[in-house]
Amino acid sequence: MEARVGVSSHGGAVVDGGARKFLQSHHHHHHQPPVHQQNQIGTVPQLLAGGIAGAFSKTCTAPLARLTILFQVQGMHSDAAALSKASIWHETLRIFNEEGFRAFWKGNLVTIAHRLPYSSVNFYAYEHYKSLLKSIPGLQSHRRSTSADIFVHFVGGGLAGMTAASSTYPLDLVRTRLAAQRSTIYYQGLWHALHTICRDEGFFGLYKGLGATLLGVGPSIAISFSVYEALRSYWHSQRPDDSTAVVSLACGSLSGVASSTATFPLDLVRRRKQLEGVAGQARVYKTGIFGTFKHIMRTEGLRGLYRGILPEYYKVVPGVGIVFMTYETLKKLLSHGPFDS
Repeated sequence: MEARVGVSSHGGAVVDGGARKFLQSHHHHHHQPPVHQQNQIGTVPQLLAGGIAGAFSKTCTAPLARLTILFQVQGMHSDAAALSKASIWHETLRIFNEEGFRAFWKGNLVTIAHRLPYSSVNFYAYEHYKSLLKSIPGLQSHRRSTSADIFVHFVGGGLAGMTAASSTYPLDLVRTRLAAQRSTIYYQGLWHALHTICRDEGFFGLYKGLGATLLGVGPSIAISFSVYEALRSYWHSQRPDDSTAVVSLACGSLSGVASSTATFPLDLVRRRKQLEGVAGQARVYKTGIFGTFKHIMRTEGLRGLYRGILPEYYKVVPGVGIVFMTYETLKKLLSHGPFDS
């Protein structure tokens, strides 16, 4: 889920789940000696590098992301027979045969448009919340303690994620609706979708499913953070000579898998709430988040809450790797550019 995006406390890079931890560890090991120097590059290059790296990673993994969304929303209007035949290979062939190769990237332009503003809001909100939290009287006396740092990182990251998710949520909703369209095209693009949703469902139609998104921010960050730190500590204790980059990539990917597994039901509910009332269709879920959970459990079972989890898993490792490589390359290029401070 998008709220999984966080901020690196060492590098300032704004990237997705496991990649955030990957870059954080990388910055920690490569920039530890000059304690007074916060970053190699200025704020604007960081935002550009983080945003572009995230957008490029999303573009490379867009086919898997679209498959995830299509599987997540299948149970809304499909019968049991159709659901039993669903498979990644079958759905991939259907998209290619019925919609064409370009259809694997439906909604990706909106994802790219979402990346930079989301990253910017997340970055600045994190810095603001971090300063605010450090000014709390109880934390001022424990400024250099590990527990205080973890508290500031976790709470500040959670609040920043909620702020960024709320402020850019309409773009996320439009992306879901564009990606969920099959042969019948109701929304022609970003601006047409925004106008049509406001006309058909009112302004608050742009925020359907926001509750499930915000509810998943805290658990997602907590699981990602704790799993990453535990795996990294264990790995270094067993194999202290291994490359930092390899350890960070592996631990970041596994923490992303763990976080996705734990929060996937919330993400699935969010997607289905986002599609309520599309093109005048009858509402399926007439209750809140927990009522929707009960409805899915009753009609589709526990398996229904994890519909689409496999393509989500498949995109974790390449997503983390692509973000890291792109971010590091752009950081080197931008460090000598006009934005460097």
